[in-house]
Amino acid sequence: MASGAALADDGLENYRDRFEALPYLPPIPADNSLTEEKVELGKMMFFEPRISSSGVISCATCHNPALGWSDRIPRATGHDGQVGERNTPTVLNSGFLDAQFWDGREPDLEGQALGPIEASVEMAMDLDMALERLTSFDHYQRKFAEAFPEDEEPLNADNLAYSLASFQRTLNTPNSPFDRYLRGDMNALTQQEKDGMVAFVDNGCIACHRGPALTDSQFHAIQVPGSTDLGRYLVTDEESDKYRFRTPTLRNVAVTYPYMNNGATETLEEAVAIMGQEMLGRDFEEQSIADITAFLHTLTGEMPHFEVPALP
Repeated sequence: MASGAALADDGLENYRDRFEALPYLPPIPADNSLTEEKVELGKMMFFEPRISSSGVISCATCHNPALGWSDRIPRATGHDGQVGERNTPTVLNSGFLDAQFWDGREPDLEGQALGPIEASVEMAMDLDMALERLTSFDHYQRKFAEAFPEDEEPLNADNLAYSLASFQRTLNTPNSPFDRYLRGDMNALTQQEKDGMVAFVDNGCIACHRGPALTDSQFHAIQVPGSTDLGRYLVTDEESDKYRFRTPTLRNVAVTYPYMNNGATETLEEAVAIMGQEMLGRDFEEQSIADITAFLHTLTGEMPHFEVPALP
């Protein structure tokens, strides 16, 4: 009887049908099959600081597994203590995105992977030098050969990107309370959380935050407090792209603070209020903010299970 009660309809089917549960894996590209060897190598590269100029910064420095695979500071701090212009986005569920970086300058994880290594304010490393450092380790030569057995010289830039992308595609957070609710467990959400889902839909938030990762991966104009960042305009030089940024995923949003492109928004409640004003042209009542915030907390899923690799 208890199970039957949990699966009973709560009358919100029309709202549930607007959402998609998060799959356990994102789409896998045809030119980068997901193999255990690539994932293992990519994990090592993700935690490898020697592909940075200083030898102390790795991908995991800014995408810390203990901090929602982000860094929880307003703007990323990189090489020589430089502070970047933008907040560090989480890599969780990034394989579900159709555009990478806040400005969408890369379409996929393979294109994104090498950017931070070469960026002067991040890892500040010449790519050829990074590959040379990796080649100096017999262990890495063997690992690249195992991951890419058909290549004559497997330790190369493309394969470094492929392996990093493969590892990141495994960093997914399924089975959140909301996913369990979408799959039929009506008791997975409280009444306030359901009220927040209804408010999320009725107020139009779902227009941009949709699909399994709750993002349309499109670019929308927003000028958040304190930000002068021109956003996608810096990529396209199109006047209409000024202040446009990619819609961030709302998956795990409760643990990936602070918010907005400049990281100046500290709380989820404040972020909800700003989005209501900037994107929807309305001032949410306190109860609506509380309800939507409660709903957003249900999007925190199960964190990836992995072991930090021992590096050579």
